[in-house]
Amino acid sequence: MTTLTLKNIPDEVYQRLRSSAERHRRSLNREAIVCLETALAPTRLPPAERLARARALRSDLAAGDYSAGDIDTFKRAGRV
Repeated sequence: MTTLTLKNIPDEVYQRLRSSAERHRRSLNREAIVCLETALAPTRLPPAERLARARALRSDLAAGDYSAGDIDTFKRAGRV
């Protein structure tokens, strides 16, 4: 993965991003990634691609053998 550093972010943009991250219970970094993905991704995925992505996510989760505690830990990561 690549690291991206943003400089000279206007205060208003930063505050809106921060508020959005809190509202969605995400880290600031994850919220920025979601915003970029939303802005840069096609607005509509073909149903077959959406289904393939859902199956891949389900497969990844099943292969991970995560406990409920693991999932809670993952959700809280970066929200300190």
